[in-house]
Amino acid sequence: MESIKEMLPFLIPLIIAEFLLLFITLRHILTHENYKHGNRMLWLIVTIVGMEFIGPVLYFLLGKEES
Repeated sequence: MESIKEMLPFLIPLIIAEFLLLFITLRHILTHENYKHGNRMLWLIVTIVGMEFIGPVLYFLLGKEES
């Protein structure tokens, strides 16, 4: 239990960044209709299942269409 308390100052910003990235990704997926690869449902599943940094990063690398 002591080790968790020691790591808490490092974990809180990481958790905040993770949820912020997830929120930005979901908002972008739901407000745009065109994607480089796949469709909206595919990217929602990838983002939610890969909720940690992997899902949103994959979307911005592979799915987001250039403006």
